This record gives sequence, C-alpha cells and structure tokens, in this order.
Amino acid sequence: MLDANILLRAALGVRTRRLVESYDGVVAFYVPDICFAEAQRHIPTIANKRGIDTDQAMARIVQFRALVEVVDQSFYADEREAATKRMASRDPDDWPIAATALVLNCPIWTEDQDFFGSGIATWTTTNVELYLRER
Repeated sequence: MLDANILLRAALGVRTRRLVESYDGVVAFYVPDICFAEAQRHIPTIANKRGIDTDQAMARIVQFRALVEVVDQSFYADEREAATKRMASRDPDDWPIAATALVLNCPIWTEDQDFFGSGIATWTTTNVELYLRER
C-alpha cells in the first residue's frame, strides 16, 4: 500500500521507483486513486524547488502507474468509518489510504508520520526492503 508521498518520490527520484521495479511480480503494490491526483498536484511545486524538469516528473508518475494496482473508492469505501476513526487525531484526509490498507490487511509504505499510532503497520523507504524481501 503506497502513500502519495511515495508516488512523489517515484516521480522525483530514483530509489523508490527502482525498489518497486525490483519487486514487481513478487509483491503487489496498491494505491488509492486519490493518491495519484494528490501527487500530480504537488509535482510542479516540488520539481521547481528542486530544479527538476516538471514534464519529466509528470511523465515518470504516469509510467509508474503501470507498476501499481490503482484502486478506486468503491474498493475501499466500506472501511471509511473505521479508517476515519483511526485517522481522526492525525490527518482525516488520509482515510482512503488507511481504508485500503484495512481492506487488504497490508502495511502502508509512507514517509508520513500521520499513520503512526493508527494501528496499521507502516514502513518508510529506508526500511521497506526488509519487508519486501520477506514476501
């Protein structure tokens, strides 16, 4: 389960994309549909700040979409109430990510501390390969 900030890393960097490519076919990576919209909204600002070509970053995120399973709200909507309760004290807007993780019973790959304490396992990019190797 990937958070929007991981999508940004895939579009703007190398390591995240390479990790997903390395484990493609071994592990399924899921992303709620809204995460792509969020990442695409933030790419121009972040790319400009880092001196990265915005068009290339946008093209990378489109290419990255082929490596993951994008799920729409109908897939995770039944877990909205449970996810919203778990995210209430942090960032309630992150409920789709929490809901998808609950439906799939899987951890969230994120750099966002808003998921910590939600009762859902989280992994950061620094350590996610430890989890991926076990699959």
